[in-house]
Amino acid sequence: SRKTILNMKVIAILAAGKNNELGKNNNLLWNLPRDMQFFKETTWGHTVITGRKNYESIPEKYRPLPGRNNLVVTQNTEYNAPGTTVINSIESALKKAEEIEAEKCFIIGGGQIYQYAFEQDLIDEVLLTRVDANFDADVFLEGFKTENWYLKKELFTPADSKNAYNLYFQTWVKP
Repeated sequence: SRKTILNMKVIAILAAGKNNELGKNNNLLWNLPRDMQFFKETTWGHTVITGRKNYESIPEKYRPLPGRNNLVVTQNTEYNAPGTTVINSIESALKKAEEIEAEKCFIIGGGQIYQYAFEQDLIDEVLLTRVDANFDADVFLEGFKTENWYLKKELFTPADSKNAYNLYFQTWVKP
């Protein structure tokens, strides 16, 4: 339970479409340099926790994510991801993140990892980039119910020549 992780803020960071779309065929649904920049700047120097499928969806040249401690959660005890720490549960990953003396760690996906973390009440804050469009997806954000959270901050950025969609950078906290 959440109470076993004492000194560390656990933050879910993600981008989702209007209907909570996250991805399709283990890929992102969009190319949004502004959101990628936000993700990189926000997580840099911290620990990131990712599921195996999400980790494998990151282009190889960016794996492991540079400038961050990468923890990969998988049930597969034989799994090997050079430059990362492979761990068999989210709870163990959170304990490991705290051992690294992380003041905060970021859960970066994918869908199953987010859903589990929300259902187990492991998340303190949500950094959600809401992409202002609908997408054909096979993975959706489950378990995050806005009525259980307080929208602390929202920054709107309009679409431009490099970013095809309007974006809302939202910070959700527990009420």
